[in-house]
Amino acid sequence: MTLVSPRKAHKYFKAKMEFTTGPVELDRMIKEHENINIIDVRSADDYSLEHIPGAINLPKGRWQSCSGLSRQAVNVVYCYSEDCHIAATAAMEFTDQGFSVTELEGGFEGWKDHNLPIEVTS
Repeated sequence: MTLVSPRKAHKYFKAKMEFTTGPVELDRMIKEHENINIIDVRSADDYSLEHIPGAINLPKGRWQSCSGLSRQAVNVVYCYSEDCHIAATAAMEFTDQGFSVTELEGGFEGWKDHNLPIEVTS
């Protein structure tokens, strides 16, 4: 393994912390009623099975509408898993439209891996 530049590593991790959050941190933000807006960009069918409590579903076909996004809060977007790039793609779309966005690392799978609360739409 090659040694990496501490300066480059610092820049990378600073950006990572600015634009991502983890499941435990998001759960804390929810409990502390921080100014966040949770956006689930998975399919409507998957959202209806289970999702993060309070999340708004905004699947890809509705991204242009930005329905449910907030300009007064940080919009935390998530998709299926750590390997899924749907949330990152959505984040680019939403930031292009002027919204503040953070991505949930690990997606919904990471949320469930931490045994955090899940909501089911009936």
